[in-house]
Amino acid sequence: MTVDLIPYALTRLRTLMEPEPGNPLEVEGVLNPASGRGADGELYLLPRMVAAGNVSRVGLARVVIEGGEPVGVERRGVVLEPANRWEEGASSAGTEDPRVTWVPSLGLHVMTYVAYGPMGPRTALAVSDDLRSWRRLGPLMFRYDADLDIDLNLYSNKDTVLFPAVVPDPDGRPSYALLHRPTWDLGLIRPDAGQWPPASSHDDRPAIWISYVPAAAVEADVSALCLQERSRELARPLYEYESLKMGAGPAPVRVPEGWLLLHHGVTGHISDPWSIHNDVRYTAGAMILDADDPSRVLARTAVPLLEPETEHERVGTVGDVVFPTAIEEVEGQLFVFYGMADAKIGVARLDRVEV
Repeated sequence: MTVDLIPYALTRLRTLMEPEPGNPLEVEGVLNPASGRGADGELYLLPRMVAAGNVSRVGLARVVIEGGEPVGVERRGVVLEPANRWEEGASSAGTEDPRVTWVPSLGLHVMTYVAYGPMGPRTALAVSDDLRSWRRLGPLMFRYDADLDIDLNLYSNKDTVLFPAVVPDPDGRPSYALLHRPTWDLGLIRPDAGQWPPASSHDDRPAIWISYVPAAAVEADVSALCLQERSRELARPLYEYESLKMGAGPAPVRVPEGWLLLHHGVTGHISDPWSIHNDVRYTAGAMILDADDPSRVLARTAVPLLEPETEHERVGTVGDVVFPTAIEEVEGQLFVFYGMADAKIGVARLDRVEV
């Protein structure tokens, strides 16, 4: 693996979306958007909208383009909200932090989102052909793997994104692959249970994992995406800006070097995992995954590509946060949409640079 041989840079442009005054669905923030192209060809964001009591919904907003850049949004309402008991916890509810991947071979947008239910945050999936009407596939599950000596279904899991194309699994089978971020602290759901990482791991910090589903199964029934197998660690915290934990950002993008994955790295200390009042700092980094074996990391950045510097990134519901969640192309240029301090949405330009 090489370090800092990633020929890409992020340049912040502007705050693109912030809570709408008087809108009760956004009173606690609008953040961490997914994105996609609608049937009308327009670019849309699907932001997380947070109402009072930390109740989250997924909205829809058309991106306004001027001079080849995103400059604003026009709201189009709510497209996903808590509707099942597994999306409604004892003290709060949520359909949170969506990521959307357009999968041409399926002819569908696939959304992964955090269903905040009675067992805490769990990944769930939904599909749509127009970004407006979503069909829930259900919670994400993992087939038992004796080699891991753990049941991944016991753990909270977030930061889940789907590759947009079929890739080979460890046996070379054509598969659809997911990146996800299990958290090994069973104390989140059972007091005093403590950390239970895989027996093969000596590091209990949350890391990025990869799992697979045979392509034939998904193409026969898209709900097969909900039962993952062959889960393995992809990348664990390595550098200072990732020292507490890390997680995937937007769905990987195919570039000449392989798959470009933006991710977030976290530093600081979490004294209460249920609280928003922790001393943490989120920054954005990147890595390149092998095109022929996406479980193999070819390169990663030793320092962040984007750090919280502006007031909107440093002051908010959770201060000092940049949290990339979507990448889209506009007139030949890539743009990254990211959460700002868990309260607003920013946009940055992704450029290819010399290294």
